[in-house]
Amino acid sequence: MSLFSPLTLNGMTLKNRIVMSPMCMYSCDDESGKVQEWHKIHYPSRAVGQVGLIIVEASAVTEQGRISAQDLGIWSDEHVPGLQELVQLVHNQGAKIGIQLAHAGRKAQLEGPIVAPSALAFNETSKTPDALTIEQIGQTIQAFVQAAQRAVQAGFDCLEIHAAHGYLINQFLSPLTNLRTDAYGGDRDRRYRFLKEVIDGIRGVWQGPLFVRISANEYHPEGNQMEDFIYFAEQMKAQGVDLIDCSSGSVVPAAIDVYPGYQVPLAETIKASADIATGAVGLITSPEQADEIIRNGRADLVFLARELLRDPYWPRHAARTLKVELEAPKQYRRGW
Repeated sequence: MSLFSPLTLNGMTLKNRIVMSPMCMYSCDDESGKVQEWHKIHYPSRAVGQVGLIIVEASAVTEQGRISAQDLGIWSDEHVPGLQELVQLVHNQGAKIGIQLAHAGRKAQLEGPIVAPSALAFNETSKTPDALTIEQIGQTIQAFVQAAQRAVQAGFDCLEIHAAHGYLINQFLSPLTNLRTDAYGGDRDRRYRFLKEVIDGIRGVWQGPLFVRISANEYHPEGNQMEDFIYFAEQMKAQGVDLIDCSSGSVVPAAIDVYPGYQVPLAETIKASADIATGAVGLITSPEQADEIIRNGRADLVFLARELLRDPYWPRHAARTLKVELEAPKQYRRGW
């Protein structure tokens, strides 16, 4: 088992353990949420570079749920043709492709009202959201389900639910941001209910690999602790989630001590404690570092973000460093 070993998750076989982590591109300048020319170049180039799985940036399940007005969207059937084309472009270069389904909640930076579990602003300069009504909660859950149906139509290989980084689902999960006293707030089972219903709804229309990204450290003594994240991971596994993508932070403002691989122990602990596949992310830059994570069973996939912005051909350089024979696209064989 190594960085270049194949991995099969719920019928999807990846040629290696290298994943392009979802990163917002803020490139829909017309604010339509539709795939742009930029996306058609950006993502397929990483497939040419031999990334095993590419996960498209956070894509809003409602227009109100965008992080910014320039976000990619999947809230309308009008988004499907562009996403279909993007999927085909990536598949043509031998990679698998997923999409991250997202709602920004109180971190939406948009004109007009924004919503969250509770009427709490992220910080002193942020807009205060309206607390979601029970009816609005049901509508938002359905928006996630409808987005998953569109992902089926577009031909994606896997889905990732964005429940991290202080966005809407994370806001429901955390006692720091969820002060509700109804069925969607209070103890951790009630705080988990929103994500539970999103997963159940998506599983009704999506049979393929399903990932969930979580912030497995909230960097606050009154926030969720590791025992809570292990519990949530166990619940997700029981619901049919295939992999937990373990990031951290951004639930509330916090000073975070970052260093190479600083989030890897989160993936390692959840993998061992909840007996579920995990992805490691966060300042993973060198081939040796990435390979060690896989060889020692600390995580099942390595998610690279900024490093793949710096170098679309990182897998090729990693293979050379690790002395692995990597098939080049025929057009590039003279150079590789």
